[in-house]
Formats: sequence, structure tokens, C-alpha cells
Amino acid sequence: MTQKVFGISGWKNSGKTGLAVRIVTELTARGYRVSTIKHAHHDFDIDKVGADSWRHRQAGAHEVTIVSGTRFAIMHELRGGPEPSFADILSRIAPCDLVLIEGYKYEPVSKIEARRLEAAKTEPLAPSDPHIIAIAADHAIVDTALPVFDLDDTATIADFIERTVGLTRP
Repeated sequence: MTQKVFGISGWKNSGKTGLAVRIVTELTARGYRVSTIKHAHHDFDIDKVGADSWRHRQAGAHEVTIVSGTRFAIMHELRGGPEPSFADILSRIAPCDLVLIEGYKYEPVSKIEARRLEAAKTEPLAPSDPHIIAIAADHAIVDTALPVFDLDDTATIADFIERTVGLTRP
């Protein structure tokens, strides 16, 4: 089964994460199984300094897997190797109804552009990215033929994503 994928792109502080969280909440409430992939343009850590898994990574482990009765996580250290491609990461995701991606501005997947007046940059991405098929903004948008949604109109944006990727309610 090919995963259904939809993206949210935008500049830093454009509202991507808030929109992603609201969309996941809305679509899971509708009965869908949604997974997410977030791309970070900076170093990040999901471990706490001093935790056992952190100590394993510091010791040089290539992958560290933490497993409990409620969840598991696998951390993979690149150790100077190249960042994995989007396709590589997508292939590791378990089957689900939708993979919602945040970031990955330049991947060729259908996406909505988040725009906020307080964003780090306000230059629109849509005119130069044919994969941006809609805009969600906290302000009026002119000079576009794309559908425009209020950034906080989660239900309508979720409806749009359902139609776009062909989700059918369970």
C-alpha cells in the first residue's frame, strides 16, 4: 500500500506546528490513523542528558531503541553520515491512513502553506512551488488562485485534506 501523504510548509514561526497538531487532533477524532514526520533544520535531541538512552548514544551506539509497555522509539545517530532522504524516512513509517509532514519545503508532495504575519519571513512560497495547493493564513491573502483558509479553521482544512488525498471515513 502506498502511503497517503500531505504536507504543511512555511517559514519559521508561520504556524506549521500548531496547524499540524490541530489537523492530527481533528483527523484522529474522525477515526483516521495519522502519523507525522517533522523535518528540523537544526540539531535536535529527544533524550534527556544523563538518561540511560542518552548514555548509550554518547558511548557511540549507532541506534538506540527504548521500549516500554506504552511506546517505543528508535534513535539513529548519523555520526557524520548524510541525512536520510524523505523517501527513506517515509519507508520506515508503519501503514496508516495519512502521513502528515511538517517541513520538507521542497519535497514534491501536495501541501498547504502556513502563513502568519509574525513569521520569520513573509515571502510567499506558493508562487515558486507547484506542490503548494492551498494557503492557510492569519491575514488576508490576495493575488492567488489557490484556495485560502483561515489558519485556525481546522475542520475546513481537514475536509480539504480528506478530499485531496482521497481519505474515506472509517
